[in-house]
Amino acid sequence: MAANSCTFDFAGASVLVTGGTAGIGYAIASAFADAGAAVTITGTRAAASDYGDDPVELSRFAFESVDTRDTAAVDRLAAGFDRLDVLVNNAGTPYPGGLDEWTPEGFAASLDTNLEGAVRLSIGLRSALGTSELPGGASVVNIVSMAAFRGVPAVPGYSASKAGLIATTKNMALAWMSDGIRVNAVAPGLILTRMTSALEMPELSEIKDKELARVPAGRMGTPEECAAATLFLCTELSAYTTGVALAVDGGYLAF
Repeated sequence: MAANSCTFDFAGASVLVTGGTAGIGYAIASAFADAGAAVTITGTRAAASDYGDDPVELSRFAFESVDTRDTAAVDRLAAGFDRLDVLVNNAGTPYPGGLDEWTPEGFAASLDTNLEGAVRLSIGLRSALGTSELPGGASVVNIVSMAAFRGVPAVPGYSASKAGLIATTKNMALAWMSDGIRVNAVAPGLILTRMTSALEMPELSEIKDKELARVPAGRMGTPEECAAATLFLCTELSAYTTGVALAVDGGYLAF
């Protein structure tokens, strides 16, 4: 049988993945590390050792404790890089701090967490990214969501923030092309992570079945499939690609 797999080579590249301690972020950070990159991840706990209760191996990464709502912490993180080849803005969550996103406070907190922190970090790292000598140029990849394309009344702030991140992706792509920086987004669909694992509970089977009915592929995706799309967008082979949102969704948006 013919093989159609591929491998990536990011030897010598410097990569920053926010929210890289679990789920899609961890898969992306691991894929870059497997490809030879020096990877820094961020998390909200004080140290990587504080994730000892999680089934992940973080010792291969440099770790920075950053809450994306903390502007001073975001600025310190950006100031720590003289050169950067790849930035993956993955950190984010619905219901930040457990707040109701239909309250002004909850909506604002979601924008701070999922949009403004990513924009602030990207702008802070523009100079470092501009020094990259990576073939195809430096890359920023913003991890968005299906909530950017459809109404999700439970999380209006999260939905708005991800839609805003797509608009930011397009604007940064145009504004930063002259700096040799490409800016794209990856839009995961229904992905099997710790956050979505609750759908496996019998009492939530109706919700899971309803969501899967919108997925022509008939299954949930994996974090590794999102990682592969992210790495591709940072390769020389995608040097002519910028300002796009690549859906990894099993056909969800085409339904």
